[in-house]
Formats: sequence, C-alpha cells, structure tokens
Amino acid sequence: MAHHKSTVKRILTSEKARLTNRHNRSTMRTALKNFETTLEENATEAAKALPGMMKVVNKSAKKGAIKKATASRKISRLSKAVHKALQNA
Repeated sequence: MAHHKSTVKRILTSEKARLTNRHNRSTMRTALKNFETTLEENATEAAKALPGMMKVVNKSAKKGAIKKATASRKISRLSKAVHKALQNA
C-alpha cells in the first residue's frame, strides 16, 4: 500500500488513464475488425469507409491510446489493402 498522499493519487490517476486507453484501443480494434470484414465482402464499400476508419485510428493516436507511428502504419496498411482489393475486383 502507498504511504504518501501523492503516491495514492498517482495510483488512482494511472488506473483511470489505463481504463481510458483500454477503452479507446478496444473501440479502435473493433472498428478495424468490422472494416476488414467489409473489405472482404465488398471492396467499393470499404473504399467509402476508409476515411472514417482513418479518423478512428488517428483519434486513438491523438488520445494517446496508441503511438503516432503505429497509427500511421495501420492507416498505410489499410489503404494498401483497399487499393489492392479494388484492383482485384
């Protein structure tokens, strides 16, 4: 158990941040899974949904749930997959 008042406060703050980040990451991952399902079913529909997916990933990065480079990599891979699916369709 923490002995100092500041340590107790830091523990509470860290827990709150952890839960917030967990929720943001979970929301983003769910959206990614839904997007990938859409991409497999219909490439043109996924192309229309790509800007919205980029927004979700960037928002997670902005809130600090994921790093900026991770967000950039995810967006790049999503864009690449959409363009590949559109060419194959």
